[in-house]
Amino acid sequence: MRTNKAEHVMPRTEDHVVEKLGWLRAAVLGANDGIVSTASLIAGVASSHASQKSILIAGIAGLVAGALSMAAGEYVSVSSQADAEKADLARERRELAEQPEFELQELTDVYTKRGVEPGLAREVAKQLTAHDALGTHAREELGITEMTTAQPIVAAIASAMSFAVGAAVPLIAAIISPESRVTLVVTAASLVCLAVLGAIGARIGKADVWWATLRVTFWGALAMALTALIGHFSDAVI
Repeated sequence: MRTNKAEHVMPRTEDHVVEKLGWLRAAVLGANDGIVSTASLIAGVASSHASQKSILIAGIAGLVAGALSMAAGEYVSVSSQADAEKADLARERRELAEQPEFELQELTDVYTKRGVEPGLAREVAKQLTAHDALGTHAREELGITEMTTAQPIVAAIASAMSFAVGAAVPLIAAIISPESRVTLVVTAASLVCLAVLGAIGARIGKADVWWATLRVTFWGALAMALTALIGHFSDAVI
């Protein structure tokens, strides 16, 4: 007896980059900021010939303050987006109740502009409206889907945690390095981690790895060099 091979074919699942963009953006931004800002702070304080105790206090303070700042900023930003989405959905719900025919025609026009034959577009609009009117209009008119819905708490936690993880790199480097080589060790460790972070982010986002790595490393090195110079000249002036 012959078996139909098609019956044994497993359904293919696709891995879309857009599904990862929300957490990827927050994680990469947080970790990158954690490394650069904390390493720069430590490099600046160390270049002023401060004691290792002062350097570590500055690094710990930078980690805590930065993580809380990232969490608060991300929460406020994404909350504003969530408020706007709720307002749009409330207005769309009201219009569906008060002007159902107008909303049906509006949805028909959306599909017609995408190339669907008017009669078929009307039928599709009717069926989708009967199935989930608000969800369909949210997706087609407002661009709001489950993947793009704003999640303030998730974004805030992701940003704070990723910042703390990134900031821990230069802080640990400062702890284990000799007092006379804090700036050098912290800078080297931070640049290596920035390069790795840039490469990972590019691979996940399917972007050019070399360009992303170079870009992240360059700006990190520039920030650390400038703060180290400021620390050095501050020590000479003050």
